[in-house]
Amino acid sequence: MRDGGAITGRPDGTEPTIEIRRETGESPRTRVDLPQRSADPTREDLPRRPRIERDEPLVPYGDEDGGGRGRRRRGPWRWVVRIFFLIVAIVVGAPLAAGFYVWYVAREDVRTHSDAIIVLGATQNNGVPGDVLEWRLRHALTLYKEGVASHILTVGGNQPGDHYTEAGTGKTWLNEHGVPASRLVAVPTGKDTLQSMIAAGEEFRKLHWRTAVIVTDPPHELRSRTMARANGINAVTSPTRSGPMVYSRDTQVQYIVREAGGYLYFQLIARWRDEP
Repeated sequence: MRDGGAITGRPDGTEPTIEIRRETGESPRTRVDLPQRSADPTREDLPRRPRIERDEPLVPYGDEDGGGRGRRRRGPWRWVVRIFFLIVAIVVGAPLAAGFYVWYVAREDVRTHSDAIIVLGATQNNGVPGDVLEWRLRHALTLYKEGVASHILTVGGNQPGDHYTEAGTGKTWLNEHGVPASRLVAVPTGKDTLQSMIAAGEEFRKLHWRTAVIVTDPPHELRSRTMARANGINAVTSPTRSGPMVYSRDTQVQYIVREAGGYLYFQLIARWRDEP
């Protein structure tokens, strides 16, 4: 065998053993004699990307060498796109938000004790309340009997050629249905809600009143309450639940759309004018 090995049998018949003897002239092999393997590459051996200092501008895509990669180039059109989408969001989102707010307030019925109940005017026919106005007056009469307020204030002027005002017609109807004249105040001024609320605010300051419950149709409550508060009246809402303005769903939807537009117009334009 290599290195002078020999197989020696055992006299007891057991398995033979192998004895290996090295030649005296050969030095023993060590790990130094084995072939050396190259070291595995580490992160220190890999090429490093050059570090970019903060004051050094990044190379945009598509540079002259064609191989630079860095911050994406942002042209001036990105601001045009952003402004466009912002305008779209405002134009679409603001009416939707206003419509939801109109619907939400229309569902409120707050009957806290107040100085007066304000009844918004509506069509009258020669001193006789129309259907819309009559339902408002009926609801105000219910609140008065419940003790919500000790006075009722009616508002609303007249149309050209009319001899009766909406406020005067409402006051007469309430007096005929049991409310003492001393508990009724008519403010026959205003051809729209804003003018009526301006006149009501002046009357409240004159009588040293501060709080009120506004009676009108459900979708009309938000705009009326906002205008009342803008004229110094701490107002809450108690809408009518019967009448032509609340009969059909189509009527309510049309009314909400109209009131949402009126509310936005007042908040953005009308309330900042010196005159209505």
